[in-house]
Amino acid sequence: MTTPAVRPNIVFFFTDQQRADTVGCYGSPLNLTPNLDAMASQGIRFDLAFTAQPVCGPARALLQTGVYPTVTGCFRNGIALPQDATTLAHHLKGAGYEVGYIGKWHLAGLRPSDHQAVTPERRGGYSDYWLGADLLEFSSQPYGGGYYDAEGCFVPFNKYRVDAQTDHVLDYLRTRDGQRPFFLFVSYLEPHHQNDLNRYVAPDGYADRYADAPVPGDLVGHEEGDWAANLPDYYGICHSIDENLGRVQSELQQLGLAQDTLVIYTSDHGSHFRTRNSEYKRSCHEASIRIPLVLQGPGFEGGSVFSELTSLVDLPPTILHAAGVQVPSTYQGRCLQELVAGEASDWPDDVFMQISESQVGRAVRTHRWKYGVDAPGRDGRNDASADVYEEQYLYDLEADPHEQHNLVGDPAYRTVADDLAARLVRRMVSVGEQAPEIIPRAHA
Repeated sequence: MTTPAVRPNIVFFFTDQQRADTVGCYGSPLNLTPNLDAMASQGIRFDLAFTAQPVCGPARALLQTGVYPTVTGCFRNGIALPQDATTLAHHLKGAGYEVGYIGKWHLAGLRPSDHQAVTPERRGGYSDYWLGADLLEFSSQPYGGGYYDAEGCFVPFNKYRVDAQTDHVLDYLRTRDGQRPFFLFVSYLEPHHQNDLNRYVAPDGYADRYADAPVPGDLVGHEEGDWAANLPDYYGICHSIDENLGRVQSELQQLGLAQDTLVIYTSDHGSHFRTRNSEYKRSCHEASIRIPLVLQGPGFEGGSVFSELTSLVDLPPTILHAAGVQVPSTYQGRCLQELVAGEASDWPDDVFMQISESQVGRAVRTHRWKYGVDAPGRDGRNDASADVYEEQYLYDLEADPHEQHNLVGDPAYRTVADDLAARLVRRMVSVGEQAPEIIPRAHA
């Protein structure tokens, strides 16, 4: 890979809990995302992109540090990012970038009852511009509340949260002096549900547009879960987010920054609407782990689509390489530029997920198969890993893309399960975990 001749500005447009199938270029028929679809037609889309941990805080820790949550210790929500962790902000600032953060942080270890600002030493090196809250879902509501500026002063807003946050993003862009490139991490709460209301909340009138929208195949026939009540709002939120992506894109154009800015769009995980467990995620099923991933700008142009398996863990090295910064040898992902340049003959043919809170679990996904294990007797909030796991599920994604038929324990698939178990153990060891024992599921 060649080092970029010009260091681009980088805007990381990060949503929370957004399924890939809400996006038109990933198959949605609803026209929710015309701006992201246009961005994909001009940039690069990664068709099979996945989170490495479908829980908010751990996914964010991974993005900031380039390593799996068990390495940093941030294996569940509520654990602060270690103050000695070297983050993207540290690397980029050291290379001359201005580093800014706007939105949900979720890495300071604060509790919902802690109505306070994130102190500077807990901001992961984002020292040039800060406007955020550790738990934005508790410092604000869909139509009000706020977050904190760099001095710790509360900054209120009284309009729809996505619109208000984007207003601040536009203010940031308009006030750059052009003396150095910037890296702006924009972390939205949406389309995450509003915790204290226990539901998704679209802008006024938006849910009505999707009251009769088609139901995703993984939800069809599931009486459990709350998708029937929430899906119209969820879709309305996703459309609102896309409208605000369009506002950011338009501002970059008007400011003459678009040509020199790399925009990255992705999410921390998806949502299964409580059909797989009692929460919206914390599961390694496709609805929880498959996410949109589109990059557009210097080094990512032309409208190509890549079908290789990619992961959030691949984004930190991608960002540093785009900025001309040497990627640390400790990073556990690969630069997406390798795929774009056609230089990735040894690209991994599987992705690996850790799972916490709902369970101590691990999973591996190939193009065809999904295999997951669970640690018996372990607590997903207190135990980061385990020495022994039991087989939990095996899905043939070609025959069963919505994961309705668990094949684990079926003797006809024993060879497949054994191969995937070996892959899973190799993956666990590669990120610093001890090789565990995996107990096969007995045939029923």
